[in-house]
Amino acid sequence: MSRALARMKAPAAQSPVKRTRGRPAQGACVDRETLLRNARKTFAKHGYDATSVREIARASGVDAALIAHHFGSKDSLWDAVVAQIGEQTAPMIAATAALRSSPLDARARVERAIAIYIDKVFSEPDIGMFFATAATEEGARLDLLVERMVRPYHDVLVPLLADAGKQKVLRVLDAEVLFFMLLNGISKTVAYGHLLRVFSMLPEQERKYKRVVLGTALVMLGSDL
Repeated sequence: MSRALARMKAPAAQSPVKRTRGRPAQGACVDRETLLRNARKTFAKHGYDATSVREIARASGVDAALIAHHFGSKDSLWDAVVAQIGEQTAPMIAATAALRSSPLDARARVERAIAIYIDKVFSEPDIGMFFATAATEEGARLDLLVERMVRPYHDVLVPLLADAGKQKVLRVLDAEVLFFMLLNGISKTVAYGHLLRVFSMLPEQERKYKRVVLGTALVMLGSDL
């Protein structure tokens, strides 16, 4: 009887707490912004079609269910990555737009705009890598890329380039073509710095590398250093 009494007094074993579906404990401390950054890097490396949600989850150290909880489908995740980039580049675009009414002359406005762009590219090099890969998309994803990433910057930088060309203070044969050459040339030079390292140690010296990229872009425009 004493054994039976002991069993009655012993606390009942607690059943393991079940995780709520879509809220895995693994990697629960990884926030939404980090998931988006990791998704950006993975999409940039492999492209949309060759990237799986599981691969992004592995890169983030989380269960794929956590990504599904935050974003739903892979398509929605890609859209969220583009939206995040749009938010992160908004201050750069606003600063470039403000140059239109600055007291600087037309050439100095372009020079300052390029310097602002280079600062952003160096601080977020994977944005350039994502854009280089995502620009090969078609249909709705390409439309979203243009509306959220390309057009807002295009609409503030192209007028500065066109003004400098009209005033003949910089060599601007075609402002639209120049915009895309600057956008792609600078971002890819920085994003693929590992390739330049095969031939030069410059990418190992970030401050000097940034100065050289800016100086080279200005020389190509016909601006004095």
